[in-house]
Amino acid sequence: MLAVDPYLVDWLDLVFRWFHVAAAIVWIGTSFYFVALDNHLEPAKDDREGVAGDTWEIHGGGFYRIEKYRVAPRRLPEPLHWFKWEAYWTWISGFTLFTVLYYLQPSTYLIDPSTSSLTTWQAIVISIGGLVLAWIVYDILCRTIRSELVLALLVFGGVVATAYSASRLFTPRAAYLQVGAMLGTIMVANVFFVIIPAHHELIRAKEEGREPDPAANARGKRRSVHNNYFTLPVLFAMLAGHFPFTYGHPHSWAILVCLMLIGAWIRVYFNNRHAGRTYWWIPLTAAAGLAGLAVWLRPAATPAASGPAVSFARVHAIVQQRCAFCHSMHPRSTQYTTAPKGILFDTPQEIASQAPLIETVAVQSTLMPLGNATHMTAAERQLLGRWIATGAKLH
Repeated sequence: MLAVDPYLVDWLDLVFRWFHVAAAIVWIGTSFYFVALDNHLEPAKDDREGVAGDTWEIHGGGFYRIEKYRVAPRRLPEPLHWFKWEAYWTWISGFTLFTVLYYLQPSTYLIDPSTSSLTTWQAIVISIGGLVLAWIVYDILCRTIRSELVLALLVFGGVVATAYSASRLFTPRAAYLQVGAMLGTIMVANVFFVIIPAHHELIRAKEEGREPDPAANARGKRRSVHNNYFTLPVLFAMLAGHFPFTYGHPHSWAILVCLMLIGAWIRVYFNNRHAGRTYWWIPLTAAAGLAGLAVWLRPAATPAASGPAVSFARVHAIVQQRCAFCHSMHPRSTQYTTAPKGILFDTPQEIASQAPLIETVAVQSTLMPLGNATHMTAAERQLLGRWIATGAKLH
């Protein structure tokens, strides 16, 4: 792969992550709002032609009356506001960010040598191919299956298979992002290939003086609702990098599936709530699911291994050689200009303060060092674990 200036990577990360988050906020807000709006609509109480329902809202110091037509108004309004670029820019910025951080540095972030023998190019091709394949399979299912329950079960099965497969091909963190990116690709493809073309069809029909096909509305609405349910699962996948206790678990793929399912389940509650149906058992079961996951993921106390106590001097030597290579005010690694996530191991106090994190990512799992680039041994991990189990003392 091409060598990339780490300082340039830092700036690309900053710019595109900022852009990605901003665009996603707008897109998600739009999705949440319009699904809630549809569910808030009351049947029209007068004889306004073509109006299916309306609702009153208050915001920003004023009242709003919003109407929705069964198909389309008699005359096309001007201007007509569209909602599409939020979705497009979210995907473009997200894919660019994925490229900068993972495709340009695959041996560090994308490939896990302990679980896969893929070359860098093979991993990149499989990752990109997965984005395309996800949309093709989902779109075929949508076009051939009318039952929303059957479709939901098949999509869920696809998520399970994808999560498991990604965990066997990529690093744990990249596997989570891969699944999230595949769902995100489905979402933006829904907008580009189905929802917006359906809108264009309605407009063309009005311009040509023919009656619009209500099926176009139905297709767009269906995919819009699907996107709404995908939102929270995708958000978790995008944020999971901050929670190594999830993707660092031996069964990380199952944890991802469970948390995505809980996210979609929460959307079921809110969508029903907006329609005036309050099912309290939904958030209660979601909370119970999260509690169950918390119990499952709680790490067992690291047992004190037999043998003499581990001095901090030995721990310090391991950390300086294996960890401070990157996590230092002045990293020796050529891939970083600053310590990743601001985690430093330059002083004894900094090392001791990060003992719980060291235990999670380097003792209970082999997440760190990334790709074991500094060749930390199993014996060294055991020494770190014994030091932590005996109180992580600085002597």
